[in-house]
Amino acid sequence: MNLSFDPLVAVTVLADRDRRMARLIERAGPFTLRPEKMQSPFQALLRAIVYQQLSGKAAATIFARVKALYPGRHSLQPAAILATDDDALRRAGMSRAKVASVKDLAAKTLARVVPPMAKLRQMDDAEIVARLVSVRGIGPWTVEMLLMFRLGRPDVLPVSDLGVRRGFMLTYKTPEMPAAKRLTEHAERWRPYRSVASWYLWRAVDLHQRSEKAKLRNPLNS
Repeated sequence: MNLSFDPLVAVTVLADRDRRMARLIERAGPFTLRPEKMQSPFQALLRAIVYQQLSGKAAATIFARVKALYPGRHSLQPAAILATDDDALRRAGMSRAKVASVKDLAAKTLARVVPPMAKLRQMDDAEIVARLVSVRGIGPWTVEMLLMFRLGRPDVLPVSDLGVRRGFMLTYKTPEMPAAKRLTEHAERWRPYRSVASWYLWRAVDLHQRSEKAKLRNPLNS
């Protein structure tokens, strides 16, 4: 899936407007994020609910068990989830809270509160957030990740994300991670490419971690 904007233009705009961001871009290299294929909003959000608060390996195992309850390429659908006994989903490894969440997701998908893909692509970011956070277990961060990594929206700022906040602290040499207000105010200069800036703040954390590991391996060079 392609981006809806030119990443070279986005990087140039960010570098021109923010000197520290320009330095980070130079260190981190090209912007390589490309949206992941999404079969449907329902399935993307179902996966997000299963993965919440779990390690990637554990979540993948549970999600595979859930999918196995619905054999067939197009069998994992809202009506099928609603027709499934809660205990069957619990045996697959889902908590009671997550079972309630996926049932609510299925019901709201059938009611078109969660829109189909064609409609979703036509909606603006704020409307998508407002619609999807009405689903039990879906908060703003989950929707922001969908906007960035599935829809490729250019101007998303996940102010609650710890990686983004830590990346800001490292990049701008602040004594602590920024509050949402501080981050939001600074990010005004990044519009309309706050998604790209957020991606680079994640890269700042990666670069810092690599540097720290290198120091541990070679203490005499630190």
